[in-house]
Amino acid sequence: MSRADLVKAGGSRNGGEARSAYGMREPKPLWTLGLFRSELAITFRRWRTIALLGVLAAVPILVGVAVKIETSDGSTIGGGGEGGGPAFIAQITNNGLFLVFTALAATLPFFLPMAIGVVAGDAIAGEANAGTLRYLLVAPAGRTRLLIVKYATTLTFCLAATLVVATSALATGALLFPLGDVTTISGTRMSFGDGLLRALLIALVVAASLIGVAALGLFVSTLTSSGIAAMATTVGLLITVQILDQIPQLHGLHPYFFSHYWLSFADLMRDPIYWDDLIKNLQMQGLYAAVFGSAAWARFGAKDVLA
Repeated sequence: MSRADLVKAGGSRNGGEARSAYGMREPKPLWTLGLFRSELAITFRRWRTIALLGVLAAVPILVGVAVKIETSDGSTIGGGGEGGGPAFIAQITNNGLFLVFTALAATLPFFLPMAIGVVAGDAIAGEANAGTLRYLLVAPAGRTRLLIVKYATTLTFCLAATLVVATSALATGALLFPLGDVTTISGTRMSFGDGLLRALLIALVVAASLIGVAALGLFVSTLTSSGIAAMATTVGLLITVQILDQIPQLHGLHPYFFSHYWLSFADLMRDPIYWDDLIKNLQMQGLYAAVFGSAAWARFGAKDVLA
């Protein structure tokens, strides 16, 4: 049974239930768990999604193996700037937990947002290209509800993708390197359990750092009926913004780019935690989500899906 057939059947059944005893159609809620579960199942069963998660899981393995080979003769890897990925790399040989921080720092600038851009860009445009969008808009879906469910599904993928990277890094780090007490950027030490909690908190912050990208991709997805065009445009915008964020002459604009505070998660490895940039990052992501989420809603509400 095709997706369109399932939606039609669900629309007929729930459409009858939505009528009151007086024959009037009751207002439809903006959220239904059944539609959300259906979107999750469809998204995570796609071979493209599985491939993206596989690539993300492979990155920490490649980094861990490379560090292991590089240090097999007893040498060490030099650290870079304070709080950045290279500084974490220098600690991997002493504690495999630092591979989690390194992997997240390595995947956040490109791999993670690219994966989110692909999923978000295909959310609406892919349905339009496949010819299933018009069926999804039949009761009990509706445009606003469908858009909310699509965005919630994309945010769930943000969390899943980040946890895949963190879990793969933790497993690889445990296999290749010793585990033990964690030395923070500030030079203090914490137990392995506390370090593991910090790693989980960092993963959650990284996932939250992608909600702006998800909203941007969803908006782009409402502008076209081509899933490939939406995905390519979203990924292209991601690359362009990050290039602009590296141009010194544009320093006045840098704080307004959604990627500018991405690596602020390293401040969670300070003692005490430095919250300023972390809060700025979350505020910026919320702003992008509000602006592009509203733009997606306005565009999708006026979109002619029958054209």
